[in-house]
Amino acid sequence: MALAVKREISRADILPLEAYALERKALRESVVAAKRLRRVSVGPDATFYFENYQTMWHQVHEMLFIEKGGEAQIADELAAFNPLIPQGSELVATMMIEIDDPVRRAATLAKLGHIERHIAFEVGGKRIAAAGETDVERTKDDGKTSSVHFLRFAFDAAAIAAFRKPGARVLLGIDHPNYGHMAVLGEDVRAALAEDFAV
Repeated sequence: MALAVKREISRADILPLEAYALERKALRESVVAAKRLRRVSVGPDATFYFENYQTMWHQVHEMLFIEKGGEAQIADELAAFNPLIPQGSELVATMMIEIDDPVRRAATLAKLGHIERHIAFEVGGKRIAAAGETDVERTKDDGKTSSVHFLRFAFDAAAIAAFRKPGARVLLGIDHPNYGHMAVLGEDVRAALAEDFAV
């Protein structure tokens, strides 16, 4: 898909609000279908949503459509969401700890401080650790972590080649002392995420 190889949303990529409104339903259906192949659950509570140009383009337009902040808002949204588009040698994910029950959610988050330091891919005998945000601390002084984390996985050439190989066994795991789980990526998900890497 051509959208997957774009690395930045420019001002020229932004549709007029009226045009987006007319296409919104169809665009939403398209991005929902794409997101199904970019979602990985690890254990019962953690879900990784892997971002790309398409998902971020849609998010920017949704923010503009809902908030209607005009031209000034466009620059802010591009600044916020462009950094989440992978640049050819990485995967970028929004990890969410999704627990409906507020009591269990609070108790779980209280035990998962610095969970972002315990997340990695394994492929082709290589471990690719997650890197969390450098400008925001997601764990509070009391040890409680946020339910949302933005993560980057930097791959070298050998790891990219291994990831791209059809049928490759790709693992995504969390080895936090209070949350140890691992998932094997389905082939359709592996193939979709492999498109994030530059040729």
